[in-house]
This record gives sequence, C-alpha cells and structure tokens, in this order.
Amino acid sequence: MSITGKSLVAGVWLGNEAEGQFQAYNPLAGENISQSYFNASSADIDQAALQAAAAFPSYSRLSNEKRADFIETIAEEILELGDVLLDTTAAETGLPMMRLQGERMRTVNQLRLFAQFIRERSGNEIVDEADPNREPLPKPETRLRHIALGPVAVFGASNFPYAFSTAGGDTASALAAGCPVVVKGHPAHPGTSELVAQAIEKAINKCQLHSGVFSLVQSSKPEASVQLVQHPAIQAVGFTGSIKVGQLLQKACWERQQNIPFYGELGAVNPQVVMPAMASDNAQGIAQGLVDSLVMGNGQFCTNPGLWLVPESADEFRSVASEAISKASTTALLTQGISAAYSASTIKLAQTENVELLASSAPEQPHFSAAKLFSTSGSAFLANQELHEEVFGPAALMVSYRDEDELKAIISSLEGQLTASIHGLEQDLASAQALSQQLAHKVGRLIFNQMPTGVEVCYSMNHGGPFPSSTDVRSTSVGTEAYHRFVRPICYQNAPAHLLS
Repeated sequence: MSITGKSLVAGVWLGNEAEGQFQAYNPLAGENISQSYFNASSADIDQAALQAAAAFPSYSRLSNEKRADFIETIAEEILELGDVLLDTTAAETGLPMMRLQGERMRTVNQLRLFAQFIRERSGNEIVDEADPNREPLPKPETRLRHIALGPVAVFGASNFPYAFSTAGGDTASALAAGCPVVVKGHPAHPGTSELVAQAIEKAINKCQLHSGVFSLVQSSKPEASVQLVQHPAIQAVGFTGSIKVGQLLQKACWERQQNIPFYGELGAVNPQVVMPAMASDNAQGIAQGLVDSLVMGNGQFCTNPGLWLVPESADEFRSVASEAISKASTTALLTQGISAAYSASTIKLAQTENVELLASSAPEQPHFSAAKLFSTSGSAFLANQELHEEVFGPAALMVSYRDEDELKAIISSLEGQLTASIHGLEQDLASAQALSQQLAHKVGRLIFNQMPTGVEVCYSMNHGGPFPSSTDVRSTSVGTEAYHRFVRPICYQNAPAHLLS
C-alpha cells in the first residue's frame, strides 16, 4: 500500500496544501523522513465528527455478532499489511523489529479479545420481573441495559504506535461498545497511522458499514486536537499521553456546553518498594531486574519503574544497580520533544540539592539517550515535591528509607500511580499487609515480586489509577472493562417486547 499523506474522512482521503504539511522524524538517523503529511483542515475535522454522528444510529444498532465480525476483520487487515507496516513504523519510531512484531500481535489479539467479549455479552441485561399483586402498588417490570454513548475521539500515543494508537485499545473498546471513532493520529508516526487507517477502511467496506464509523485526522497543530474534543458530535474522549497535554484537552472538554467523559492515561513513576530481606539476600537479582525493566523500551513505557524505595542499609543493591546502569544499552528516544524534555529533566535532577547521580550509561551515538540512576534520602524526597515528578525515559530515582515509618510516610506523600510493586522475600511479605493496603489506595495495579513493565491484555486487567495517572479512577484503558467507558446505563420500564429487540 502507498502512503498519501492525507486524512481519511468517512471514506474519502483529503489533503489541502493551504493547511501546511509536516514530516515524521527518524530518531535513529536523527533526521526527518521525506514523506510529507497534510494538516487536516477545520472543515475536515468537522466533517469527520459529523459523519461519525451520521453513522452512529446504524452502527450502535448493529448486532454484537456483526460488530465482532467487523472488529475481527480489522485485525486480519492489519496483518495483511505485512512488512510495509513494520518497516514504516521502524523508520518513524526507531523501535526494534522484534518489539514491533510483538506489539502488532498484541494489537491484533486485543481486537480479537473485544470481539469475543461482545459476543459473550449478547443479551446481557438485569431484569426485575413485574409483580401486579404487590401492595400498595403493583411493581413494574424493569430492565437495565447499556447503550453506546456516541462518537468517540481517540488520540494516538507516541510510545505505542499500534497498541495505543489508530486501532489500539481505545479504538477497539469504543467500536466494541457501538461507538464510531475519530482518531487524531500522533504526528510522530503518521505513516503508521495512515496504513492502519487503510486497513480499517477495507474492513468497513468488506462489512458494508457506514463510512463514518471511522475517520483518521492527521495534524501537527494543537488547535486541531482542541477542535475535535470540543465538537458537539463527540461524546467521549480517549487519550494516552503527557500530563500537560492531557490536562489541556480535559480543560477543553470542560469548556463545552455539554460535559463529556475524558479518559486520559497520563503517566506515573510506578514506585518499586524493595523490602529489607530482598535487598539483603537478593541484591544482585532485584537490582538487575529493576535496571532491565527501566531500560526496556528505552524507558518510554507508562509503567516504567521511575521510583525505587530501598532500605538505607542496601549498599550492595546500590553498587549492583549502579554498575548495571553504567553498562545499560540505550538508543534514541522516540521524538525530539521527548529527547529535549528528558535532557532538561535529568539535568535538573543532577543539579537538585541532596540528589546524587549514582551512575550513567555511555550512549553509542551523540543523539541517543543515556540511562541514569539518581539517589536521595527519604527525608529529602519528602521535603521536595519536585522529586515526585515523572521523568519520561530511562532514568530512575532511588530513595533510601530509614525504617518502616519513613517508608509509609513516603508512600503517603505520593500522587496516584498506574502501578506499584512490592519486592520481598517470604519474611518480608509476612508483615506487609499494612503496606499493601496503603499502596492499594495509590495505584490501579499492585504487583508482587514482578516488574511493572508489560501489561497483560485480559478480562481482569486494570490500567488506570488515581489522578494524575489517569483522569478517571474508575476506568481502565487496557482489558475488556475498557468497554464500559463508552456505554451508559438505561432502564426500560414496562417496555413492549418488540421494542427491545
């Protein structure tokens, strides 16, 4: 398939030179890619939202079986793209081929899981039977069902070009719920977005659906994002990205006359609690494991372990971790913006009072990032709120806690997180109930003796947490429960059977 550089608006590929163009950046080569992409016009965005609204009545009434067939067809069409998709994404992201192959299959399997999920939900409702003989008043029959919200705006993420982008979890869950989708492609990987949009367009045509069921708008202009979330036809938003951009879009939603749900997954430092016996008896294993998790994906996972809470006495752990960091292999960060932010954040940390740079890796190329491990005391961490901020990239802050009371104080001071891990031997975990309960109120997923990087796509997964890790503590952006973000409850009372089909 060839790349046009255009946006897909309800079955029509549109591009207007008057709106300007942008290019993707090859992070490994350190240069722009020659292909240019048209910025979507205001009229394009308006049309995409209006056509999504036009498609909503027929698509939301489609049977679960037919929606499942459509979602599975998208999965098959993505696989049909073959190496063209993988090669395009590799150039735009610098991610290794094995990682991209794995993420592509995760995305395909995620689509298939939602297809399976909605097939299982066929006829799913809660019914309270009528009781005409009840005193003093007869009891009516009531049925609780869930219906689709309406058109959904989805924002592609820079760090997951497949799984959290054009046909990623937000799109899959919205389509499963019966909601048409307008995707705002991420400007870091526009070629990838277009190819996946071409696969979705093929699926729409094969399944003979309204073309407004899916649109992709490409733009490097911030105002395009604001226009999309403020369009009256849009009824919910799915976003994965930085706290700063997420809050700007959430504010744009609040400025609407109609309030709509904004499901933002914004970031976290994902604290790793290393218990005393683990730090003493397995210093080598736990230190190497944390470093491996930290540099996985070059530190650009939302579940990256950016905060390590270790006992003051863990000298061997510090030594092993420092050596592992110095030997870590890193590469270029995904975008120039991420690279600049990482550089600024690590320089700021290195210059912060009571913070020590324990170790840094030696990048192979000047424009590659260096893995960094910083250290501070528990008291310094508690006194400086800026040390709690996420550094997006392969850097971690090791905080030494004096005793259990200081550890609990540190955890109490944390904002909401996507995940936290407790690493402990049997004797550690035997007395960790209070610690576990405290952490549970800070996170969306609590992990024991495993690293946070990697999210299983399944029925029981929760990928979200208290603010600022996400904007709605009740929701998940991974797993089948994500379906519930894009439906609302409706009660039918005394409804004729033929109107409930």
